[in-house]
Amino acid sequence: MKKSVLILLVAIFIGQSSFSQGLSESVKKKFTIGADFYSDIWSGVPANVDTRTINQGASVFGMLNFPLGEGMTSFSIGLGIRNHNMYSNSRIDDVKADTINFSPIPDSVIYRRSKMNLVYLDLPVEFKLRFKNGIKVTVGFKAGWLIDSKEKYYGDDYDARIGRKVKSKKIRNLENFSYGPTFRIGYKFISLYSYYQISDAFTRNLGPELRPFSVGLTLTPF
Repeated sequence: MKKSVLILLVAIFIGQSSFSQGLSESVKKKFTIGADFYSDIWSGVPANVDTRTINQGASVFGMLNFPLGEGMTSFSIGLGIRNHNMYSNSRIDDVKADTINFSPIPDSVIYRRSKMNLVYLDLPVEFKLRFKNGIKVTVGFKAGWLIDSKEKYYGDDYDARIGRKVKSKKIRNLENFSYGPTFRIGYKFISLYSYYQISDAFTRNLGPELRPFSVGLTLTPF
């Protein structure tokens, strides 16, 4: 995944939205395709590291819906791709054989961006309650498998050991799995979205205890 994951997610979302326009209402009730657009609030950040206020991320998903009884409640299961970013004033220092550390960038260094990027393949499950007035409430849980990771830095060279103008690599000591609850409340095709990751991004004692809390919007035109 060398190109922007966000561009890929948006392209998939737009393509699926166009495709859905030609489908019948009965088919649309069986499937849900949507996208989440959010900012990550990171917990467990080292004390000497500052993160950006907005850490934009996105995900796309497809769900198969199963009505429960004759009411407005349904159970859904599906697949998705989820993308997290942590922008900070630090670089990943993994010179030590066993532990990942985040080293602050000196104040004298001019840089445009320094971030960690994580991408997961998700298995989401959800319970959804729809009301006749268009309001819907969704409670769910997702488990993800790490499929890509990288660090990117754009700025001045400042350290012969780790300083490069552009750097991208697979990050060591990351947990292969992530999981946590999701919650949505909205009206028709737009909802407020939240996801709280229970699991740490890094293997315990081999990196900082970072966890994202995602807050944003969900669009489900199909």
